[in-house]
Amino acid sequence: MKAAAILPSRNEPATISAVTTAVDTALGNVPAVIVNADSSDTLTTTENFAATGTRAKKVPLAGLTRGKGTQILAAARRPELADAEVVLIADTDTRNPDPAAYAALLDHVRSGAALAIADYPRHWDEANLTNHLARPLIAATTGHDVPQPLAGDLALSPQTLAAVLRAVEALPQELPECVDGYGIDAFLLLTATAIGPLASVRIDRPKQHASSFPHLPAIYHQAVPVLLHLTATRTPPPVPPGGDTTTYRVSYRAVEPARLQTMLTTLESLGQHPDGYDEHPWPQPAVDAWHAVRSGIPAVEATRRLWAHYLRRVADWLTTGQYAAPRQRAELLATAHARLHTAVLTAAGARR
Repeated sequence: MKAAAILPSRNEPATISAVTTAVDTALGNVPAVIVNADSSDTLTTTENFAATGTRAKKVPLAGLTRGKGTQILAAARRPELADAEVVLIADTDTRNPDPAAYAALLDHVRSGAALAIADYPRHWDEANLTNHLARPLIAATTGHDVPQPLAGDLALSPQTLAAVLRAVEALPQELPECVDGYGIDAFLLLTATAIGPLASVRIDRPKQHASSFPHLPAIYHQAVPVLLHLTATRTPPPVPPGGDTTTYRVSYRAVEPARLQTMLTTLESLGQHPDGYDEHPWPQPAVDAWHAVRSGIPAVEATRRLWAHYLRRVADWLTTGQYAAPRQRAELLATAHARLHTAVLTAAGARR
């Protein structure tokens, strides 16, 4: 059984070797290939990848156009992956990568999953797009409650990968740029929902990797149009999946007051206070955006309208969350999850 791995990277010379070694261990003794799709400012990341000893064949792709999706799709089109029976994708900024986690993802696909994705607990101040929008919206519109739908560590079946490459060619004009960036994670998952079962691989410890907060605007404006466009075409299931059993794993860590204030100041600088927020608190603005796309508004435009509301939601979460216990944070997220699902199911719940 041939296996393959795609390692998208940008300026990760310090972590690429450890991730490559862990992935190689997970691939095992089967014929395998590891493709490093790199868009770094220097060749150091590619050189460190090439210098790492592996059993698998290595294919370095250097000098690619910047964009996580661009990198992954460039690797996915390589002829070396044509006969792979499972394809692993792994983030290359991970510190202390666990071969067992990668192996579990591969095993779930080999057992019949269209896509297997890592489910690791996130620190309370992270995963804002996942917790406040991506997870509840995907669950409400597809029936798949995936705890970490934007996780960068996942495995795909060849049927799913082929569907992804076909679907890219059918995107409306406004979306390829999003999928070429951080929108690729949502695109992979939502494409897989039409191919076969999904599997989440539970991991007990938070992932050690670079903070995504500095890239918040880019992640939002690239991922949310993909989320809205692909979920707006779905017919929501009639019963909320999981009901009261929906759980969020929120890992505690202390956040220094100065760092928290810097984050809040950054959020304030990114957008104006939205009108009507108190009258229609989150997640209603997210539901409005979803209904807008269903009524014909371009997903990029709906995303732009939602931006100020999202910034306010994140700011509110950081402000109040610092005083909440881990269990309280998890309960707050689960409550908002259920509210979003109920509003999606109620067409009249969309404000005009």
